[in-house]
Amino acid sequence: MSGRWEGSTRRYELPPNWPELRALVLERDEHRCRWREHGTVCGLRATDVDHIRPGNDHSLTNLRALCRDHHAIKSSREGNAAPRVTRWRPAERHPGLL
Repeated sequence: MSGRWEGSTRRYELPPNWPELRALVLERDEHRCRWREHGTVCGLRATDVDHIRPGNDHSLTNLRALCRDHHAIKSSREGNAAPRVTRWRPAERHPGLL
């Protein structure tokens, strides 16, 4: 798997039966995006399965089908809201000052 999962550790957090769960959710949601905004459901062709509440709750009640664009929007919002981890490194001295 390359591309979408590149640099991500998320796939290692998914249960062994993820392919079956994913197929179940897409079938249940009729392969239609369930993103709701302003009282309207998107309804475009869904290719992704989203965890409604972030984390590792893989229950069917916490999973929904989303189109690729809405899944990217949601993932981006969650990433931007996540606490930042920074590594402090002392500033290097200018070579002329050594």
